[in-house]
Amino acid sequence: MKKMLIIYYTWAYGNTKKIADQLQAATGADIERIDTVEPYPSNYQETYEQGYTEVDLGKTPDILETMYDIDDYDVVALGTPTWWYKVAPAMLTFISTHGWKGKTVIPFTTCAGWPKKIMKQFARECEGTKIVLPFIVKFDRNGGPNQVTPQSEIDHWIAAVQNFLETGKIEKIKQKKHDQNFFQRLAATFKKKKK
Repeated sequence: MKKMLIIYYTWAYGNTKKIADQLQAATGADIERIDTVEPYPSNYQETYEQGYTEVDLGKTPDILETMYDIDDYDVVALGTPTWWYKVAPAMLTFISTHGWKGKTVIPFTTCAGWPKKIMKQFARECEGTKIVLPFIVKFDRNGGPNQVTPQSEIDHWIAAVQNFLETGKIEKIKQKKHDQNFFQRLAATFKKKKK
């Protein structure tokens, strides 16, 4: 059986922590949260502005040293909130300070809207790694803690991760688009009519 480490970053409502904890409970993997040396402001607007500047300029905050060594694991699950369509700066700090060649990474992200190309960013930043079972969990589009992705989809993904750790088989995870706005639904209707 493959040995897995879960590393995650979370802020505000702890949405990413919620998913990381579920994955850990099901797999028995070691788990660790990333913390920044200088905490983000407790005021949402201040953190919003600081986070936006970091993402926009490609800056990353210093993080506290983690106690687990990724070299001791076959698989590393990386969990992050989506900040402006990208990996949160604190997670990016962690990724950039480790070597990923030959590793297997299971990326998962929480978001309030559209995560755009965040999984491609994971593949690019974790150069030389094998990316498997990527997963996106949507929460309240206003940035709150209300989960939009059905729990059944999360449970299915977790079961696929368990199966991969036990057998090495990679199941293709199909995710439904949830909370589509009116214009997206309208565009989908026109596409169907053209066929």
